[in-house]
Formats: sequence, structure tokens, C-alpha cells
Amino acid sequence: MTFDALSPQEVVEAVSKLGAHKGHMRLDKVFFSAVSAGCILAFACGTTLSTNATPWFQENAPGLMRTISALVFPYGLCMILLTGADLCTGSFMFTSVAALHRRLSWSRMLLHWAVTFLGNLAGSLFVVAIIFGYGNTFSAEPFKSAVISFATKKQVTPDFQMIFLRGIGCNWLVCLACFFGIQGRDLASKVIGIWLPTFAFVSLGFDHVVANMTFIPLGIWLGAPQITTSLYIWKGIIPTLLGNIIGGGVFCGTYYWYMYLLDLNTLPLYGEKRTRSSSLNSVLSSDRTSTKQPDVEASAADFDTQNPHMNK
Repeated sequence: MTFDALSPQEVVEAVSKLGAHKGHMRLDKVFFSAVSAGCILAFACGTTLSTNATPWFQENAPGLMRTISALVFPYGLCMILLTGADLCTGSFMFTSVAALHRRLSWSRMLLHWAVTFLGNLAGSLFVVAIIFGYGNTFSAEPFKSAVISFATKKQVTPDFQMIFLRGIGCNWLVCLACFFGIQGRDLASKVIGIWLPTFAFVSLGFDHVVANMTFIPLGIWLGAPQITTSLYIWKGIIPTLLGNIIGGGVFCGTYYWYMYLLDLNTLPLYGEKRTRSSSLNSVLSSDRTSTKQPDVEASAADFDTQNPHMNK
């Protein structure tokens, strides 16, 4: 059995360095990275909607269908994190920690939030209009009715404050998925770490501002009678965005910075690798020793070295 992961302290240090790296990227690259993330998440939202297009199960076993949808949705976040694309909800944690750790200015953090939000919106609307819309992906029944019903339940039924609170819970879990994705040091560990918290937020019906960029505009495209663009902005963007900022920037970013980085300048990223042999002789000879290895997150670990002005 092999255990190979970063400690919680090392994860938060990596989050700080990655946040600084992301915050100082060229804005055109940030925008196109965010467009890519919006497109990828839109595909996962489409899979969720098609899974929900089961009238009998929706009528008789809605909890089962929500669980099944929650099991398939996380592939979107996995692809986003593993390809290094920028999702604004994850950036709320990354750049908040970097700013609190004085590796990134607050103005640069806010600029990064704005650019990633606009890029996510552009990518989501591209998939909604071009791929799903003109591609007639959801134009036939029962898929059309499923999309309209889902969007109506997201926008019309709940009150403003309900969506806001769901937004907090959503990005709290999404940023934990980012946390675990960094903590694992092999591909399988990263995927499992990302998958579980993402499954949790979808199964609970929480609101994700970028996911709503697909769910609600697609409902409008297909003619949802009670949803307008102004309603989407008022209840689909504003409360969800505010809740996601608090969930990611405060409940995750600020908390973990306070716990692990406050009063700490920097922390080397070594992690710990422990291998336990199935042979008794190997166990006795090794005495369960641990060895340190260089961090595989090289780009994050070398950020301070490559950018010495950030420590001033």
C-alpha cells in the first residue's frame, strides 16, 4: 500500500502559490482559460440535464435521479482542474489565499475574478447557443421539458436568500474539491478527491454560478415561460455569485490561510511518501520508514524562486 500526498499545510501553501501564479497571468490567457472552463462545465451540465430527462423516475424517485446526476456531473470539474483551466469559483479560493498571504494585490485579485467570470460566461453561452441550441441537442421531448422544468425549479421556485445560502454551500464544497485535487499526487487520487465533494454539492441541489450559466440560459433558449433575462440576472447570477464568493473566499480560503499560513512566510512542498510491503521481511527491514520526494507541483513550488519580487 502506498500513501503519497501533500499535508494540509502544504496544500494551502500550494494554493497560495497557484493563486499568485494565476493572478499574475496575462489577462488574455486568463480569459481564454476561463472560456475553456465554461465550455467544459457546460458539457457536464448537459449530461446532468439529459440524465434528468426520465419522467417516470422524476415522478416516482426524484432523489434517485438527483443522485445519479450528481454521480456523473463531476467529470466536468475533473477536466477543468486537470487541464489547468480557470473557473471563477475556484479562483475565489486560490486568489483570496494569495492576497491574504501578500503574494497578490487585492486589486489584481478582483481583476482576476472579473475576467474569469466573463470568460466562464462566454464559454457557457457559446455551448448553450452553438452546440446545444443550434445543434438541437435538447429540442426533442422529453429533454426539452426536463430542461425547462429544471431551470424553473432553479430560478422561479426559491427565494433570493435561499439561492444565496445554497451558493455558499456549493462553493464551500467545490473549493474542497480543488483542495483535495491538489493534495493527491497521482492522477487517480486527484480524480477521486475532486469527484466526492462535487458529487456532494450536486446531490444537495446547491447553486453554482457557472453551472447556472448553462442551466438557465438553455431554459430561456427553449422557451421557459416564467424565466426572463432580468430574472436570471437577479436570481441566477447575483445571489449565487455572492454566495459562491463567501463559500470559496471565506469558508475555505480565509479559514485555511488562518489555520496554516498566518505568521508563516513560506513552506517547502515535499509531501510524504510511505510504502508498506506485503512481505514481513520487507516490513521489518524498512521499519516503516518515510522518505521525502521533490514536489510534483513544480510550477507552484518554483513560483517564488522564479518571481523573487513577490516576496518583497
